[in-house]
Amino acid sequence: MQGKPKPFRRTTMKHAKEKSLAILWILLCGTHSLSAQKPLDYVNMMIGTTGSHPTEYGGTTPAVSEPFGMTQWCAVTRLNGISKTMYHYADTCLLGFMATHQPAVWMGDYGFFTLMPQSGKLKISPQERSVRLDRNRETATPYYYRVATETETGGEIVTEFTATSRCSFFRIRYPEQEKALLFLEAGRENAGGDIEIIPEKQEVRICNRERHDTHLGPELQNLCGYYVLKFSEPFAAYGTWKEDSVREGEKKDEGARTGGYIAFGTEGKNVEIRIASSFIGYEQAEENLRREMPERSSFDKIKNEVKKVWAAELDKIRIKGGSEDELTVFYTAFFRTMQYPREFSEYGKYYSPFDDRVHEGESYNAYSLWDTFRAQHPWLLLTQPERVSPMIAALVQMYREGGWIPKWPNPTYTNIMIGTHADAVIADAYINGYRDYDTEEAYRAIRKNAFQPPLNDTLHRWGDRHHWNGGYEARGGLTSYLERGYVASDKTDEAVARTLEFAIDDYCIAQMARSLGYETDYEILTKRAQNYRNLYNPETGFFQARRSDGSWDRSDVGFTEGANWTYRFCVMQDVPGMIDLMGGKEKFTALLDRNFDEGHYRHDNEPGHHYVYLYNHCGRLDKTQQRVPAIRSAHYKNRPDGLSGNDDCGQMSAWYLFSSLGFYPLTPASGEYALGIPNFREITFRLPEGKRLKIKAPELGTAESLPHIRFNGQEVATPFIPVQEILQGGTLEFLSEQVQKEKRGSNK
Repeated sequence: MQGKPKPFRRTTMKHAKEKSLAILWILLCGTHSLSAQKPLDYVNMMIGTTGSHPTEYGGTTPAVSEPFGMTQWCAVTRLNGISKTMYHYADTCLLGFMATHQPAVWMGDYGFFTLMPQSGKLKISPQERSVRLDRNRETATPYYYRVATETETGGEIVTEFTATSRCSFFRIRYPEQEKALLFLEAGRENAGGDIEIIPEKQEVRICNRERHDTHLGPELQNLCGYYVLKFSEPFAAYGTWKEDSVREGEKKDEGARTGGYIAFGTEGKNVEIRIASSFIGYEQAEENLRREMPERSSFDKIKNEVKKVWAAELDKIRIKGGSEDELTVFYTAFFRTMQYPREFSEYGKYYSPFDDRVHEGESYNAYSLWDTFRAQHPWLLLTQPERVSPMIAALVQMYREGGWIPKWPNPTYTNIMIGTHADAVIADAYINGYRDYDTEEAYRAIRKNAFQPPLNDTLHRWGDRHHWNGGYEARGGLTSYLERGYVASDKTDEAVARTLEFAIDDYCIAQMARSLGYETDYEILTKRAQNYRNLYNPETGFFQARRSDGSWDRSDVGFTEGANWTYRFCVMQDVPGMIDLMGGKEKFTALLDRNFDEGHYRHDNEPGHHYVYLYNHCGRLDKTQQRVPAIRSAHYKNRPDGLSGNDDCGQMSAWYLFSSLGFYPLTPASGEYALGIPNFREITFRLPEGKRLKIKAPELGTAESLPHIRFNGQEVATPFIPVQEILQGGTLEFLSEQVQKEKRGSNK
């Protein structure tokens, strides 16, 4: 396990060795002072960038962009692909820098390209062009990245970049007396890419057509990542390359394993490059550059502007108390929740990967819905209210243009994971008052998920990542679910998980149906939300797969990314009913205790993220409050291997954030939070329209539990609180029994 040294406070530094370690820590974290004062200074871009397992770690990268940026820019330490990101903290070599749209370690990239400053002779292959990566000479922040690398002759190349949503600004300092080169990769494999060098304009154009997830979705003839690169220095020489063949003076090339290079004159040792990205075309890329990085803007000006954007977002939450590590973990998690879903529109227009055409409007992409419906999207209701309705509208656009809302758009259908949890995201936003989109069309979209099986549903044995077959998987196995009240395990893989998750989504759609006046739909879907009962085996006490003839299947089949304990408490929509099914509150509490005490709980994956808050339904808030801090400290640490599982587009981070504030969205579309315990004695949350939410826990750390919770001076009667009350702001207090008695006495 690799980790960073603990941060040192100025008052504890006594030796030169300790000081050097502290400086190293600051460089790695991207902070600028020994005692960080602002939320942005606490963000550690390296948290989650490595782990003991090759894929089951945080899966994060130190990519630079504005919040929810369309294109991210990141250092490259390995060639990325499905289940492999472009940056890993354990790597020791640098291969270049890339424009990327890869949203998570499990997903592929598309429309990307790579550049690499070099000196001397052009080096093309990853093995040849790799250089040693010295962590002491690397700085990473949300708004800026810098690294210095050594050349073969002992010189130094310093590469810096900052980035807006659709553009980046590179500044490269080459060593004196060495030939300055820039390697460009337009296409790596398969569909490849195009490159055009325009020396008279000091410009390069690249179009990358690659898409790692091609086998999982429809063909997209018009998908291309367009890039326009504008250079501050004239080209002394240039050319293209294909495979290992270099073509000096050539201006154009295309295909797989294709790219180009630029050489700069002896006077041009400092080179600036402004780069625009687009999915619409080169003309739109030019427009994006004019809007986000006009020629008159310097590198430092753009960097400081992006820094201000991030600072303003992170300043929405201010904390009193907490250790340096706790503050770093908190604000890093907050930063991670502002990356996805990513912007996919370009100033009033967007390319749709669902009908392969350009449309007018606003759009988003990269929805990890199986993960993010649980906490990430509810977190955005609090922190990004102006983006919520546009994000919902983007999902509805996908339905309009492709026929279905996708389960995991990257950028089009991928058939990844199970359930149709856009149902939960849309219904939860609607129930909580976010309705600035076509609500009727949104309802039709999620209703289709619940009532219409996918094409040839009974002919396929659906599974996660089912290859594209000309139709969309949607709820694979829905025919069986509608006929029997469960997905039959002899017909469809992951049948238990599908049944349980279909039932959750049915509940969510039912809540929206009732609000819109569709009473018949509401009654049908509410009844179907009880289908979890059909797979409960009272003899074993677990949910278990059943075949199409009604007989029980083996106890170890039918699950997704877990086993029977992983899905034992998966019911969110009817927790009291699940408790009764399992023998009542006392027995259910004992089962939850076993889940945590015997090591069955897996926080590194999402199905169990709500489990600790189920104690609230048993009248045992004290157990919730006792266990939440242990989960926080065990699975979130201030070091590169500090996440126990994939962040999954903000879900792991959002769980931590909610659980640090003292409440959590246990049941989607219910309009309420389950209460827990804060991680800090005082938190001030800046809400829209000048509202403030203040959270106080003055006895935190001195009392075993804080069972008395008051909101705006009134004690909360149950361990739940309406979402709307939190959104309106006020003061939420967590108090011990003793302090509550004292408050009652003082009020008499």
